Amino acid sequence: MKKVMIILFLGFLGTTLNAQDTQAKIEFKTEVIDYGEIAKGSDGVRQFEFTNTGDAPLIISRVYSSCGCTIPKKPEKPVAPGETGVIEVKYDTKRVGPIRKTITVYSNAVESTKAIKIKGTVLDQSVLEKKN
Repeated sequence: MKKVMIILFLGFLGTTLNAQDTQAKIEFKTEVIDYGEIAKGSDGVRQFEFTNTGDAPLIISRVYSSCGCTIPKKPEKPVAPGETGVIEVKYDTKRVGPIRKTITVYSNAVESTKAIKIKGTVLDQSVLEKKN
């Protein structure tokens, strides 16, 4: 009975170690995008580029914004090891004022929850003209 238990334990341990050897890993080109000072109503779309530096396909299951004024869009298909992907973020630039938003990325990567951020300031067109 002890031999059977030892064999089962070693088999389980080996399976667990093999599963840990092949995992997806997400590495962003940048984790913060700075819009700088932009005009009210200007293009609020930006892209976070990332690479799967792991050994297994990366599956992004969900991207969630801290506010309804920011709409993230995730890749629909798995990202193969060594391949790059994009998470698109659209900020509503009709709102004048500072931008400080967090987008949370949920995936099957080693670090399963990752926070990326956008920042900047949306200015009224008249304010921008005075600055220039």
